Amino acid sequence: MSETDPHIHVEQKVLEAGPTVRNLVSSMLGRVTDAPSVVTTGCGLQVPYAMTSPRPECVTCLACREHAHREYLRFAGQIERLGRGPMPGVNITGDQVAEAVERLRDLARRFSG
Repeated sequence: MSETDPHIHVEQKVLEAGPTVRNLVSSMLGRVTDAPSVVTTGCGLQVPYAMTSPRPECVTCLACREHAHREYLRFAGQIERLGRGPMPGVNITGDQVAEAVERLRDLARRFSG
């Protein structure tokens, strides 16, 4: 971990990063999880959690932006493939799948720009 790194990064597990996922886990388990003090980033560095952001506008590390771009596109593709076939027991419409895919692709675009 470098104390002189001025960049803002994304967590390596970009889809699991940020307060939204922690809030979801907390609501499901009824327990609050702590934010980690140090995380591994998309570029492979270990940095303080405070030096990361899930928001594309805040990330200044080019390698992390590229990592997030790839991850969001990969996940959008997975959701799109899953949404094509019958999903027994799942109460999600094709329009909802398409909307989720578009949101993920929009995030990917924002990370690439």
